[in-house]
Amino acid sequence: MACALVRLGSLLLVLYPPQLSIAAQSPHPNADRILILKSAHTMELLSHGRVLKTYKVALGDPHGNKVRAGDKKTPEGVYSVDGKNPRSLFHRALHLSYPNAADRERARKLGVSPGGDIEIHGLAAQYAWLGRTQSMTDWTTGCIAVSNPEIDEIWKMVAVGTPVEIRP
Repeated sequence: MACALVRLGSLLLVLYPPQLSIAAQSPHPNADRILILKSAHTMELLSHGRVLKTYKVALGDPHGNKVRAGDKKTPEGVYSVDGKNPRSLFHRALHLSYPNAADRERARKLGVSPGGDIEIHGLAAQYAWLGRTQSMTDWTTGCIAVSNPEIDEIWKMVAVGTPVEIRP
């Protein structure tokens, strides 16, 4: 009897396969855009205008736009993910295309370097235990920081070339 039930169940699966949702087929949907709102200390991963996930973030100095190297400010503008570093000092990192043309021109007019190496990253190994509490204070030198489990999730959802907008 049990053998007949197994055969019947197998036949039903062949004739009427279960419908998998998109989420079941893709546990980590791809983000086609990242939006960082400095005033809210949030980062949203979006796909076709729909928010996939929102993260609380730590920044550098969130007041005003980055002007020069060493000012510790998180830049504002439109950039893209131009590289991934799986062996970052901060667990994993998505490198941003800062400075853009406007940033370089502003710095040139001021006679300063615009700086660089702006990333979305996790935490250094010795601070990984902080987890999500790391976002309770702004501690980076201009980057955008999340916990290590969060950067692992983001890493899977974001491709090189993804646009990133950072707003005040």
